[in-house]
Order: sequence, then C-alpha cells, then structure tokens
Amino acid sequence: MSLPNPAELISQMAIRLTAHLEQRGIHEPRYIGIRTGGVWVAQALLDELGSNAPLGTLDVSFYRDDFSQNGLHPQVRPSALPFEIEGQHLVLIDDVLMSGRTIRAAMNELFDYGRPASVTLVCLLDLDAAELPIRPNVVGATLALAAHERVKLSGPSPLQLELQDLAL
Repeated sequence: MSLPNPAELISQMAIRLTAHLEQRGIHEPRYIGIRTGGVWVAQALLDELGSNAPLGTLDVSFYRDDFSQNGLHPQVRPSALPFEIEGQHLVLIDDVLMSGRTIRAAMNELFDYGRPASVTLVCLLDLDAAELPIRPNVVGATLALAAHERVKLSGPSPLQLELQDLAL
C-alpha cells in the first residue's frame, strides 16, 4: 500500500476546511492541535491557509481512559491555550483518527476550560477503525489498514507518513 503525500493532503484539507467554516458562517476560529502529530498538522494547515492565528496545543495524556493502564508518558507537556474557549468556535486538529479515544480525551479537556460554541474536528488520516462514534468534519484521507499495520507521522517539517508492519 502506498501512503498519500501529506503536503497534498494538507492542501486539500485547507480547501475543505475553508468551505466548511464558510458554510457555517464561522469567522476567526481558534485552532488547537493535539500533541504531537496534531500540532504538526495544525501548523502546516495554518501555513497553507496563510493564517497567523495563534495555535493552542493539547496534551491529553491525563484525560486518556487508558491512563491507569499505560501510566505517565515521559514526554507529557502542559497544554497551552492562548485564548478563551468559552463561546469560541474551535478547530481541533489531530494527525490520525483510529479508535476515537484521543479525540474523546481532547474534548473532555477542552470542556474543562469552558463551553465552546462549536468544535470542528480535522484529521490528516481517518483509519476507519473507530471504537467510539467520532468522525472528523474535515479529513485528508481515509485508509483501511490490516490489523498488523500502523501509520506513523514524522515531522514537523516536512511531514512524512510511514507504514509500519507490526508483524515483522
């Protein structure tokens, strides 16, 4: 299987996101990337949009429902939201949507900061393997992987996708 080019996906996502926000009458949304890959995708997306909007970052480690099983990841960093959440239109950006649990954790954390007017979910890849009823509003590509395959995003610049075979 060949993976799509992340730069092309970002370009397509920028067009789709602009149309999505315009259709809903949303101007000046607040952008938030989920660490780490989502922050890289968010920055690339803002660059593609020609936007200098501030970028918030979320580290959802403490909000994960598997925290007690996995424990504290050694690279946990604090979330940084340089704007209000209450009443704002948010664009939440992640790299890969797999089970949906990272997005659920991100939503829980965001609502601890306030009640947004809306949340638009943007993902570079949707692996169509959701365990929770979560779907992106804007997606770069949808892929179906074998159970032994994973996709790894490296970056931040340039963004690159790598298919990993866990069976090897």
